[in-house]
Amino acid sequence: MQKAVKISDRVFWVGAVDWSLRYFHGYSTNFGTTYNAYLVLADKITLVDTVKKGFENEMMSRIKSVIDPSKIAYIVSNHSEPDHTGSLPETFLAVSPEKVFASQAGTKTLKNFFPSLDVQAVQDGESLDIGGARLSFYTTPMLHWPDSMATLLNPDKILFSQDAFGMHLASSERFDDELPKEVLVKRSAEYYANIITPYGKKVSETLERLVSLEFSCVAPDHGPVWRDMTCFSEILSLYSKWSKLEKKKKAVIVYETMWKSTEIMAKHFEDGLRQSGIHTAVVNMQSGNRSDLASELLESSALLAGSPTINNNAFPSLFDCLSYAKGLKFGVPYGAVFGSYGWSGEGTGQLKAYLESMSINVIAEIKAQYRPDEGTLEKCFEAGINIGQKINEGLG
Repeated sequence: MQKAVKISDRVFWVGAVDWSLRYFHGYSTNFGTTYNAYLVLADKITLVDTVKKGFENEMMSRIKSVIDPSKIAYIVSNHSEPDHTGSLPETFLAVSPEKVFASQAGTKTLKNFFPSLDVQAVQDGESLDIGGARLSFYTTPMLHWPDSMATLLNPDKILFSQDAFGMHLASSERFDDELPKEVLVKRSAEYYANIITPYGKKVSETLERLVSLEFSCVAPDHGPVWRDMTCFSEILSLYSKWSKLEKKKKAVIVYETMWKSTEIMAKHFEDGLRQSGIHTAVVNMQSGNRSDLASELLESSALLAGSPTINNNAFPSLFDCLSYAKGLKFGVPYGAVFGSYGWSGEGTGQLKAYLESMSINVIAEIKAQYRPDEGTLEKCFEAGINIGQKINEGLG
């Protein structure tokens, strides 16, 4: 029997660990993930969220290590995305709860997914007495679905935050203070960049509301439970910066190359940027992916895109990652495009048009036929310096 993990005298983690997950709706999850569910012991025993379909047996095993699952009276669904509700029908059959609660928007979504389920809507700010404890519900729309809400358990002061403050990280550790802080920050940034970035305004509004609540533990639907509030305060501060799209003296170069010509140009852009004191991340799409680019763009002030021309087009991998980045709305102010070509050379023009469609001010377009000569490489270097100067001027 797989065991539950005690969070407080009343609350147990009864979720599942997905060590093998490597892809999540376009986002590369190189470190797996967890699907967190929480059991609250009270007169009305409550299960907060469930797990992805296929992991219900693991969840039920953990529940059974604490109680007979048939004793669960209530299920709370903070977020209706299938990685948290996929096993809800099976759970419903095994538990036969008196009621299933969700936000008003969540109720509509769950009825679309599972028409036969009876789900009761709760209102923003509404509280539910579960006998010896109280659950209070706070809607957090677009953090990151319209149905999202957080649930506060008192007197335990545990905030079940659904996807907010989560991360895709499979580990045997269940708590933040059992993991290195640099890992927590890195995985949190990746998660925010790839999932939450487009909803910055809503995130800011929600953060103001959530920080006004009194809690001593934050239990998200992915990743470790936050019980070190000093560490969590740093994550809150980062969320605030990320939601406002605050920039650093940083640039990202993303490129594809056939015979190293475009790669050589990328390296000269990088040298110019570094000469200007700009931290530069380089993503080669032969070994990187769209999620890597998104993670690096989170606080970046410039995006430089390079590609050879093939069949009258830039490489498909560039369109893929730029399309992904465009949807995430990073608000990058500056950019450049570059690349080599053999006969026609349309690739850089296409990249320029794409960056401009992202409201990026394209400072330079540089292309070289076959191999870049010294003059062309010097232009790349100077363009890197120029972009670096604009970043420095903009950030002071």
